[in-house]
Amino acid sequence: MNAAIIWSDHFLDYKWAYTHPMSPIRLALTMSLSRSLGLLDDVEPAEPLPVDDTILSTVHTRSYIDAVRAVGSGATASNNALLQRLFGLGNDDNPVFESMHEAGSMLVGGTLAAAQAITSGAVTRAVNIGGGMHHAMPGHAAGFCIYNDCSIAIEWLLAQGYDRIAYVDIDAHHGDGVQHQFYSDPRVMTISVHQHPATLWPGTGWTTEIGDGHAEGASVNLGLMPGVTDRLWLRAFHAVVPSMIASFKPQIIVTQAGVDSHVADPLTDLALTVDGQASAMRALRDLADTYCDGRWLAVGGGGYGVINVVPRAWTHLIGMALDRDVDPSTPIGADWLAEAAAAEQAVHPDYSRPPESTMGDGGDLAYVPWDGDAGAPPPDGISENAQRQTDKAILATRRAVFPLHGLDPEDPRD
Repeated sequence: MNAAIIWSDHFLDYKWAYTHPMSPIRLALTMSLSRSLGLLDDVEPAEPLPVDDTILSTVHTRSYIDAVRAVGSGATASNNALLQRLFGLGNDDNPVFESMHEAGSMLVGGTLAAAQAITSGAVTRAVNIGGGMHHAMPGHAAGFCIYNDCSIAIEWLLAQGYDRIAYVDIDAHHGDGVQHQFYSDPRVMTISVHQHPATLWPGTGWTTEIGDGHAEGASVNLGLMPGVTDRLWLRAFHAVVPSMIASFKPQIIVTQAGVDSHVADPLTDLALTVDGQASAMRALRDLADTYCDGRWLAVGGGGYGVINVVPRAWTHLIGMALDRDVDPSTPIGADWLAEAAAAEQAVHPDYSRPPESTMGDGGDLAYVPWDGDAGAPPPDGISENAQRQTDKAILATRRAVFPLHGLDPEDPRD
C-alpha cells in the first residue's frame, strides 16, 4: 500500500465530559464506515508509537506535562483554580478526565507513527484521524487540545533533516498553536484557512500575522466570513494555497483536516458540505503529489457533527490517502446507518434526525476561480456581498504575504 492508516482503540480514551462536544464516537464511526465501504480491505492499520516526556517536551514545558499527569492521575485536585489559570486545565473546554496524560500522548504517538512511516520510505501518505490537536500551547491546554501532536510531529520531522515543511490547516478555527510554535522558523510554512478571527475563537489568524524575522511570509492566514459556502470557500482556497505551496516548494505537506467548517457544525458559522470538504482534501493530496513526491501526512482535528459529518468527511480522507476515492453519491449501508442511529441516540437522546444515507450532501463545487477583479459580478447563486467579502479576504492575504515570496498579489496567475 502507498499509505499508512494509524489507529488504536485507545484513541477512544480521549474522552472529555459526557456532554462535551468532542465525542470520540466520531472516530469509531469513521473507522467502521471506512470498513463498511471496503476502504480498509487488505489494510492493516498501524499502531501509534510510544511517547515519553522527552518527545512531549520538544514542544511542551515540563511543568505543564507534570500538571497534566498529576490531574489525570488524581494526584492534584481537578478544581484547582491555579491549574486552570496556569495550565488551562479543569475549565469547560478542557475538563480533567482520568488518564488524560496517557490519552493525549496516544494521539501524539499516532501522528508520530504517521511521520515515521513516511520518513522511513515505507509509504508516501499517512493518516491519523485521532490527531489534529492544533490549539495546545507549550504551557497550557486550549480548545479541547492537551498535547499538540501537529507541532510535535513537525519538530520530529525537522530533526530528521526536513527543512521545508508546509502545514496547511483547514479547520474552521485558526491553527494558533502550530503557528505559535513555528512563527520564527523559516523552515516551516503554516497556512490556515479559517473563519474570520473577529467572529470565532481563538480570535487569532489575522492576515497581519505573517511570521517573524527570517520567517516573515511563512505564516499565511486566510480568514473567511460566516456563511461562506463551498463555492466561495474553494475560490478563496485556490486563490492562496496552491501559490504558496508552489513558492515554498515543501518536501512534505502536513494537513490538519478539521471538518467543523460544515454547515451543520454546532460550534462554527461556515457553510461547507462534506462534498466541499472532500474537494479541499483532494486538492491538498494533489499538491503533495505535485510538489512533495506524494509525501502527505494528514490528521483530524475539529468537527462536532459527530454522527452525520465527521465520519463521512474523514472516510473520504482515508479513501483519498489509499487512492480509493469515494464518490459522494455512494450509498451508505444499512448496518452502518443502524450503528450511527444508535450512537446518535446515545449521544443525543432527545434528537431523532436519522443519519445521512449517502457519502455527500449534494454540494455545489463549481467555484469560479479568482481573477483579480474584486468588482466582478458574482455568478448565479452567489450574493454580491458574499463574493465581495470573500474577495476582500483573498486580497488581504495575498497582499500580506505574496510580495514576500516575489509574487504579485494582484495577478491571479500567481
